[in-house]
Amino acid sequence: MKKIGFLLLCFFLLLISLTACGSSQEAAPSLEHEAESKTVELTVWGAEEDEALLQEIFTSFQSHYAGQANFQITFQPQSESSCKDVLLGDLEGGADVFAFADDQVAALAAAGGLDPIADSTEIRNASLPAAVEAASVEGTLYAYPLTADNGYFLYYNKAYFSDEDIQSLERMLEQAEQAERLVAMDWSSAWYVYAFFGNTGLTVGLNEDGLTNYCTWNSTEGDIHGVDVAKAMLAIASSPGFANMTDQEFLAGVQDGTVIAGVSGVWNAVAVQEAWGKNTGAAKLPSYTCAGRQVQMASFSGCKLIGVNAYSGYPEWAVRLAEWITNEENQRLRFERRGQGPANINVANSSQVQASQAIAALLAQSEFSQIQRIGGKFWDPVSEFALNMAAGNPSGASLQAQLDRLAEGVTAR
Repeated sequence: MKKIGFLLLCFFLLLISLTACGSSQEAAPSLEHEAESKTVELTVWGAEEDEALLQEIFTSFQSHYAGQANFQITFQPQSESSCKDVLLGDLEGGADVFAFADDQVAALAAAGGLDPIADSTEIRNASLPAAVEAASVEGTLYAYPLTADNGYFLYYNKAYFSDEDIQSLERMLEQAEQAERLVAMDWSSAWYVYAFFGNTGLTVGLNEDGLTNYCTWNSTEGDIHGVDVAKAMLAIASSPGFANMTDQEFLAGVQDGTVIAGVSGVWNAVAVQEAWGKNTGAAKLPSYTCAGRQVQMASFSGCKLIGVNAYSGYPEWAVRLAEWITNEENQRLRFERRGQGPANINVANSSQVQASQAIAALLAQSEFSQIQRIGGKFWDPVSEFALNMAAGNPSGASLQAQLDRLAEGVTAR
């Protein structure tokens, strides 16, 4: 009897065990359903011209993480150059993920808009050293490197210019005038205006406080004075072959045939190639005449980064999306779609990237470039000055007085 009782007890316990297992198996689908029904809302800021590419990347991201959440990813166009100012105006209401120029990383980190990236070793190992440096503050990585091509160089139509012509801006203007066409540059942007001052011995940069600037562009000492640069700019602006054009206007001119050369960056490489075809040329910037000598035009250089808002309502998913946008596959896609130079080492070293005329021109110009580290007071005073030069200084105001006002504004605290 004891043996029978023991067997019955074992049978009863076995039934309980099987019932419990069945209950556990039935509970699994409800947990999976709960994960699938979770909605993750993310807002992404990026350049307007990147929208089609980013939408393609969003689609692949959603496919990769299908079943883990329902995603609502909203793209909003936002200039990478002014992203910091807009974001810091309302951090909690800002984008979860955003593209920005590397000169803004220190201010964003200091204001609490960016958190240090955890487990950054993989990103560091996969990215070009210069891009890692650009995305870091005092050695700590705060953003995800996206491109290493945030600089500018010369595009030119080979049907109008020889290799010798493109060495001198004045020679190019003469050729453009004869052809009744234009050489374009954006003097409304202080970023491009640096080209005239950068290799003259006149300096500008960020002070040790990381906020204010120093500037000697109004200097009356040295081999080249600030007034010499101003006079050179007026001479260029007076040429019928020159046009002060925004980047968008430059591209429109390329497409309609009125512009045959101009200063821009790799983001326009695909569009310029489509317009000029086999006549597309790209090279370092030319020299220009200043104080009776030829001065090689300079440039700012830098990287574009992807940041994750420290106030994001979905921080883990925002991080995953930032990683996805900047991964090797999507940096390769960005180069193919937009012609932008990758920050990823493997993509940068690929034969396809190495064969790009635009990337080769950017590398040639890098010898005469300076990494962009400028405080916010730099932009408006320089733009105001340069636009007046582009207009021919119609008021006849003293050039030295204008440069003094520029320097005062740039260095303001």
